Amino acid sequence: MDSIITDNYPIHFNNKAYEELNIFVEKNNFSKIIVLTDSNTKLLCLEKFYSKFNKTCDIANISFNSGEKNKNLSTCKDLWTSISDYGLDRSSLIINLGGGVVTDLGGFVASTFMRGIQFINVPTTLLAMVDASIGGKTGIDLNNIKNQIGVINNPSMVIIDSDFLETLPLEEIKSGFSEMIKHSLITGIKYWDSMKLININTFCPGNSFFNSILIKSKIVDNDPFEKGLRKFLNYGHTVGHAIETYCLNTNSRKDLSHGHSIALGMIIEGHLSTVIHNFNKKLNSEINRFILINFEKIIFTDQEIEDIIKLMRFDKKNENGQINFVLLKTVGEPVFDQKVDVNTIKKSFKFLNEFS
Repeated sequence: MDSIITDNYPIHFNNKAYEELNIFVEKNNFSKIIVLTDSNTKLLCLEKFYSKFNKTCDIANISFNSGEKNKNLSTCKDLWTSISDYGLDRSSLIINLGGGVVTDLGGFVASTFMRGIQFINVPTTLLAMVDASIGGKTGIDLNNIKNQIGVINNPSMVIIDSDFLETLPLEEIKSGFSEMIKHSLITGIKYWDSMKLININTFCPGNSFFNSILIKSKIVDNDPFEKGLRKFLNYGHTVGHAIETYCLNTNSRKDLSHGHSIALGMIIEGHLSTVIHNFNKKLNSEINRFILINFEKIIFTDQEIEDIIKLMRFDKKNENGQINFVLLKTVGEPVFDQKVDVNTIKKSFKFLNEFS
């Protein structure tokens, strides 16, 4: 795959990526390097990464417990203390080796330590490769609300090694696939038509994988601080983030992955699109059926719907206390800052419950 050169940093792939990484590290003569992992990527990915990386200076690994529940200020404090004790300075480098939690949190730690040191993202999950590691969004959760604290600060480079996908269980592949579906729906019918042909059980990183990364990087290049076009990337996320947060923090529900939550969010927001923008119901049904081939449908009670809507009020896209959505007029024609009343939102949850 050819490298993608954005306005702010390059995205390199596979063997070429390590060649560029080694050149970059040698050229910059970093004083020290930290490779940040979580407990999963330390076990499954660190040795593979080291085997391809020319370690030319003082380098160490720092790890933290995996999972969204650890993407918080307490973990940041521990990491800031660890990298300070190790002697990192402003001529040091942090390499974030992991999924979205690692790239989100590691980018934030690097961006705030000594008012900012360089970092590189090496995503190891499909979700991080096609979404989380690209675009400079870094951050942590606050009071169990996703990404309430953070900065937009670009990495020096993104290294995408598709071999890491071999370490993932199917559920993690599905989680990233959800973002690929979203990219196709906000981009155009040609992309959706190719996306719906993919069998997730035999997924391999081909054209749709590369196109998804390209779509995300082009949107971010045109709107790095999310004033307009970049908001389209939030399709499915107003509801999806609230579902994810609810399931993470209630004992009555098992945790749902980010991608699974966004998939359900796209069904609900797709229905809102049919109600508010007359989005074609036949096409919407086709999309919903494809989503539910790949993701289990979750039926929410009336009380759960009330609780999830309360969480939606913390969404970063909201303005003046009103919940804002990205909706579709049709595939490839999203619109942002769409305000929807609570009763209509509730009806769309009911639509999910009853869809078959």
